[in-house]
Amino acid sequence: MVKADPKASCCTPGNRTPGGCHIESLVSVDERGQMVLPKDLRDKAGIKAGDKLALVSLKKDGEICCLALIKVDQLADQVKEFLGPVMRDAVTG
Repeated sequence: MVKADPKASCCTPGNRTPGGCHIESLVSVDERGQMVLPKDLRDKAGIKAGDKLALVSLKKDGEICCLALIKVDQLADQVKEFLGPVMRDAVTG
């Protein structure tokens, strides 16, 4: 069993806990396309007014089947984690 990196984002491949996906809440979309994240969920996720979230989609058979919200600062860390080795190889190779 591979040990998870405690500094890695919870969304980093290989760092997910078993059963890590949960339905946290059901939200409705209003006529203007807006939705509200419940306060208890914002509190648990540490989301505050002014925070930026990236909306990430997964496609299956050409249609979006899943949407996820990721804090932008965590997304930036994931991109750096992913591209860091690639960039080092490109510069030194």
